[in-house]
Amino acid sequence: MSEKQRTLSDTAISILDLVPVLAGKTPADSFKSSLDLAQHAEDWGYTRYWLAEHHNMPGIASSATALLIGYIAGGTKSIRVGSGGIMLPNHAPLVVAEQFGTLETMYPGRIDLGLGRAPGTDHVTAMALRRDLHGAGEDFPSNLEELRSYFKPESGQRVRAVPGEGLDIPIWLLGSSTFSAQLAAILGLPFAFASHFAPTLLHKAIAIYRDNFQPSEQLKEPYVMVGINVVAADTDGEASRMATSLYMSFLNVIRGTARQMQPPVDSMDDKWDLSEMYAVQQMLLYSFIGSQETVKSELEKFIESTQVDEVMVTSHIYDHAARLHSYELLAGLVK
Repeated sequence: MSEKQRTLSDTAISILDLVPVLAGKTPADSFKSSLDLAQHAEDWGYTRYWLAEHHNMPGIASSATALLIGYIAGGTKSIRVGSGGIMLPNHAPLVVAEQFGTLETMYPGRIDLGLGRAPGTDHVTAMALRRDLHGAGEDFPSNLEELRSYFKPESGQRVRAVPGEGLDIPIWLLGSSTFSAQLAAILGLPFAFASHFAPTLLHKAIAIYRDNFQPSEQLKEPYVMVGINVVAADTDGEASRMATSLYMSFLNVIRGTARQMQPPVDSMDDKWDLSEMYAVQQMLLYSFIGSQETVKSELEKFIESTQVDEVMVTSHIYDHAARLHSYELLAGLVK
């Protein structure tokens, strides 16, 4: 990291889209909304647009992540599109290399491959995905190295990723703990921390990554991106009401219930008890909710304390027009 102190105005901003399925709507509606958001994000100057792999969740339609990346990339012109992330234990490394080699061949210079080592789902669904959970997650480093080997130029190897070999596809490591921070540092890869739902180890993970970073062919200096939640509106009150959809989504996670994204409500008092409210608030510690000025003030403090290179924003907002407006307000802070 350079000695120059980073500020909000010179911090890159990107979007993490979970492709939410709204109550009363279908995944087809979600796909159309995601493409519309990506097209607007490109016009507003966002750096990249990532999609996240989740399974067996009625409220999230991004299970076939590579397919959606192609859909978004095909409907945009310049914004980088990628995975935030592909859960590597769910897939054979060769298949991931072929998928992303295909995407990079179709949309050269625009594809990112973000990788995680969690299943992105529950235990039963993970079993359905992998069939065998033996060593799941524990062999992530070796699977990662196998995947990276498929992108190297052809040199007589018996198994080749076609397309894939010889392509320059940036690989990112994603995590919510210090494991991926340490591994990304050793390998000289960019690191993205999932502080939008797991904030506890954010500062420790960033410190470990920066302190142990080893330059590589892909990256000469450490590069940190962090996930945050943003709900911006014209007034603080409007944003606070819109944010109740975010709270209800995380309340479902805590309760282990599966529901589509719910419309906002006037009050959460009858939706959760005190312990549930506390649990949701802890998970959403790095959430920035309010008017443009309110979000700006809080984000500036966050950037000052973390000195991250990039923020990746996810916005659980029920109304599509309001979701677009939130991202437009945010984009106006860094121009």
